[in-house]
Amino acid sequence: MRQLSLRARLLLLTAGLLLAGLTLIGALVSDQLERFQLDRLDGQLRSMTELISLAAGPPPAANPAVRPDLVDPALELFGTPYVVYLDASGAVTGGLHSSRVAGAALPPLDALRTVPADGTAVDLDAADGSQRWRAVARPAVRWAGTVVSAAPLAEADATIAQLRTSSLVTGAALLVVLTAAGWFALGRGLRPLRRIEHTAAAIAGGDLTRRVPVLASPGTEIGHLATSLNTMLGHLERAFADRAASEARMRTFVSDVSHELRTPLFGIKGSTELYRMGALAGPSDVDEAMRRIDREATRLTALTEDLLLLAQLDEAPEEQLDRAPMDLRTLAGDARQDLRALDPGRPVSLTGPGGAGPPGPAPVDADEARLRQVVTNLVGNAAAHTPAGTRVRIGVGTVDGRAVLEVADEGPGMAAEQASRVFNRFYRADRSRTRTPGADAGLGLAIARSLARAHGGDVELETAAGEGACFRLVLPLPDTGFTA
Repeated sequence: MRQLSLRARLLLLTAGLLLAGLTLIGALVSDQLERFQLDRLDGQLRSMTELISLAAGPPPAANPAVRPDLVDPALELFGTPYVVYLDASGAVTGGLHSSRVAGAALPPLDALRTVPADGTAVDLDAADGSQRWRAVARPAVRWAGTVVSAAPLAEADATIAQLRTSSLVTGAALLVVLTAAGWFALGRGLRPLRRIEHTAAAIAGGDLTRRVPVLASPGTEIGHLATSLNTMLGHLERAFADRAASEARMRTFVSDVSHELRTPLFGIKGSTELYRMGALAGPSDVDEAMRRIDREATRLTALTEDLLLLAQLDEAPEEQLDRAPMDLRTLAGDARQDLRALDPGRPVSLTGPGGAGPPGPAPVDADEARLRQVVTNLVGNAAAHTPAGTRVRIGVGTVDGRAVLEVADEGPGMAAEQASRVFNRFYRADRSRTRTPGADAGLGLAIARSLARAHGGDVELETAAGEGACFRLVLPLPDTGFTA
């Protein structure tokens, strides 16, 4: 059974149930027919016995006047071809039987004496064992004795045997026909499963884009199965795609980290090699080399701290925060002062969100030092990627139940492809590896978004090529019933 196909197993199960049903029905029908035949024969025997028991006396044991041509039709009319009269001692005092029944085929007299006289029908065997008889006995009314009537069961047994033979032949033919029909019906019904099997084989071969075709109505079992499998396959395809994308990002990340670490390390190693080789002749050369080493070490330290912070934010963001009530207006005012210090000729305005009205209150429950790091990254990004003197607007307030601080510039902006990747780690619009000393490693905006999300907020970007950029820090308001 384990090696049989599902189609064969279902067919065997169905055929077995059908065979059991046909056998049960045949047994019930033959049993009911046998009971009907016996009840009809018992009724005839009781009628004949009661009729004869009313006679004045038993006929003689041998009566030459009895004519077989008259007795036989009479006995057959009553369906009782054998009648026996017994006296009070059980001796045979007379009897009649059809001439068409041989004497050896009659039940023996000893067996007739055992028939109860209360009208209960019993089965008897013929003297030669050729057939069965049915016998009923009644006590005589006008004389001391018993009347026994008997009839053969050959006709009833033949009818039952014929019925059983017909049932067997008909049932076998019906079983064959229905089994053949079931084989084709199961094949047609299991065809969707074979389609699903082929789809699964294709997916196992690496084609994750394959889907199970719509093989049946969504309300059927096959429809439910196809829908569930397609949903699962969609999840699997996305999971594999996400894993591939994650592996690609990891390779890029490792490559970028290696490059960012290598650049300051090469600067430090180069300066030490010059010193070891005696190429730094005067004190001024040594001082310049030490300044380079200090600058590269500072850059290396900052990069390491940024990477460590990102790793900590990925693993347990909430544990990196020391929350306290504060207002984003404080950070907005400090950001304006920072921009003016970086570029005194740059126009910087402080407004409400979207440039509408004056700055508004923006209370949050947050880590002020971490939010300063976010705002510093946003301000530094505006200063680094816009020409000197470009106008910058800092907006602060509440919008739609959220505290907002935005840094908007009127610089060159970014294309959609750049904007979609600007928060990626180590991403820079200019992928050139040669940058001016002190240029950032492309982690500032990634850190800003990670810190904002650790607070339950986010950093959003609105930009277009040639239309400037607006970075917006949004944070949830504290649960104090504050409304804008």
